[in-house]
Amino acid sequence: MAFFMVPFALAACAGQNEPPAGQPVVLARVCDTADVQRFIGQKVTQAIGAEILAVTGARILRWGPPRSVWTMDYRPDRVNVSYGDDMIITKIGCS
Repeated sequence: MAFFMVPFALAACAGQNEPPAGQPVVLARVCDTADVQRFIGQKVTQAIGAEILAVTGARILRWGPPRSVWTMDYRPDRVNVSYGDDMIITKIGCS
């Protein structure tokens, strides 16, 4: 009896990663920091954060204060901005 159930179990798994019929496919945005390295050395502001987010194409901006710990999860749609005690941007990267 279990032998006959195998095809049904496999058929149930097929297509689980596909969007429902009629739904648009949303592609993940990928971060690119090539055009924002010019912000290194500038003071952290909300306006600069918004511009970094817009220029990189990322969906998420993560600020990295001095001596902070970062999670190691990879997000291709996230830009990380590190700064020092003086609130000056020291590094911009994607992850």
